[in-house]
Amino acid sequence: MTYSRRDFLSTSSLAALATATSPFSLARFKSARAEEPTEPSARPIAKRPRVAAINSIYRYKSHAYHIAGRFIHGYQREGAHHQPPFQLARMYNDQYPKDDMGRETCHRHGIELSDTVAEALGGKATLDVDAVLLICEHGDYPLNEFGQILYPRYELFEQIVEVFRASGRSVPVFVDKHLSYDHQLAAKMVATARELDFGLMAGSSLPVTWRRPELEPPLDTPFTEGLVLYGYDRSIAEIYLFHALEALECMLERRKGGETGVKSVIGLRGDDVWKAGVELPEAGQTGHWSWPLAKAAAERSPSYNIGDPRENVLDPIAILIEYADGTRGTVLNLPEQLADFNFAGRIRGRDAIVSTDFELPAPPGARFFDPLVANIEKFFQNGRAPYPVERTLLTSTVLDLALHSLADGGKPIADPALDISYQAPADSGFFRGPLTAEE
Repeated sequence: MTYSRRDFLSTSSLAALATATSPFSLARFKSARAEEPTEPSARPIAKRPRVAAINSIYRYKSHAYHIAGRFIHGYQREGAHHQPPFQLARMYNDQYPKDDMGRETCHRHGIELSDTVAEALGGKATLDVDAVLLICEHGDYPLNEFGQILYPRYELFEQIVEVFRASGRSVPVFVDKHLSYDHQLAAKMVATARELDFGLMAGSSLPVTWRRPELEPPLDTPFTEGLVLYGYDRSIAEIYLFHALEALECMLERRKGGETGVKSVIGLRGDDVWKAGVELPEAGQTGHWSWPLAKAAAERSPSYNIGDPRENVLDPIAILIEYADGTRGTVLNLPEQLADFNFAGRIRGRDAIVSTDFELPAPPGARFFDPLVANIEKFFQNGRAPYPVERTLLTSTVLDLALHSLADGGKPIADPALDISYQAPADSGFFRGPLTAEE
């Protein structure tokens, strides 16, 4: 149907007359609409849980930049942008280097920059956040005689706990990487979380990054031996030895009976590493690792170098672990031979060795932090760590004692602190599927 100009004017006049004479005026119409139920899309946005970030430093490519930064900017999940449903409310930085980004980031994104840990949590006796990130990695801190960086993770954790005690409540706490360089302090942190009954999650990104192939051994897999092969020489050995131990443990913890603890630890360096390599360690034999496992792990490595590692590698390092149930664990750092992390394991009753590569997308994106933050989100949402903090307590303890053994010429160390038992989760929590949307 078409309308003439006369029809339009006539209709418009009637509409104008109706509007002018009707008791239901435009003003009353607006008022009536305001009283109607609000559409779901127009409802106020629910208040997001508040998170405090306690960092050593916040600079480009630091762990705080990658972890706390994902709570600010979001990150990719399953090929799409994901924004965590949390508000990074406050930030405390222990140090401010020349390339600090903390001040500008807080100013730009409306985050309160606090002068103390207590202030970042709400005050000495007031806790007004719902979760805490403790990210103490990178920064200018001293080194001890065992090659350990004296990061104040324990000291900052204690300042967080002081607020918990004074306020009479507590919230989940995530601790990046190992709990402490000192295994006794690490044990105290776990004990404190149990005492105050708050969720404590810790550890590395290695257990949850992509795996190629997507190997997840079933619970109660009868492993007899496992080995992680990797290479790192850009700084002190401790930094990546921890990552390697976490990669090893997230596999071997799934063995029959669960994790039952460690009997002894050995740290080796140089020619002693090659001398300890054998074709197949015999039952009851200690202080040896398996060449076939190392070869199987090497076959998964996209960066593995040509030539014999005994010719290429200038300063090999190994950690040899004898578990309480007789299982063997090995970590090999061969910097000139490869630059990634690979696992190989032997299972009782099987001839074939299982193996996988832990995929670590390169900086600046360092997307292996995506699955770590995804697991932190789960933790913050329900207060239950997706994998036991005892894993990180064990790897922290093994690393501490292995570095002491290394400093003592490879002397085996047995310590009651290694008697740590726990059950692995049914789902390891590692990211499956393609790395990017284009695949």
